[in-house]
Amino acid sequence: MPFLGDVVVKPIGPDGKRWELVQSFDYQGSKDTFTVPEGFTTDFASVPRFVVWLIPRYGRWTQAAILHDYLWHLARQKEFKKHEADGIFNRAMRELGVPYLRRWAMWAAVRWGSGIQELFAPGPVQFLKVLAVTIPAVVIITIPAVVVLLALIVIGILEWMAYLPLRLFQRDPSKAVNRPGIDELLSS
Repeated sequence: MPFLGDVVVKPIGPDGKRWELVQSFDYQGSKDTFTVPEGFTTDFASVPRFVVWLIPRYGRWTQAAILHDYLWHLARQKEFKKHEADGIFNRAMRELGVPYLRRWAMWAAVRWGSGIQELFAPGPVQFLKVLAVTIPAVVIITIPAVVVLLALIVIGILEWMAYLPLRLFQRDPSKAVNRPGIDELLSS
């Protein structure tokens, strides 16, 4: 197994969106070994909330997602290239047994996330691969994703409709009425 060490994390902050590695772990690539250091923070897989029904933020790919976050961190510091990090992400997911279609959809998503300039950096062939994965994925995912997004919006409206009267007629100030947040509905 190319990953050495377990993922041991602790939450950072009250929202549960960021996690800190309690201990480092290594990934043995084809030529290099990468160490994701203790103290590194991650959000696991950066998946929009309305798509987590298909690709949850963590799963079989968790170590690969954390490694990818770390390699992108290095890329932002000009110590690594994003397209190389994305390729390692894809290979690491394959080695972790992530199913073919899910793995390639996740790879295409991170390639788009790298930005247009970076998307073309490795050349036109990789861009064509990204398109070949993206077009069928978008066709398959769009209808269920729109349904989920609309349901999240309805839930948000219902939460506000419940919150406002509870807040207005709150009798006991020691019992908090938690304010709903639209960002919690749409972000992962």
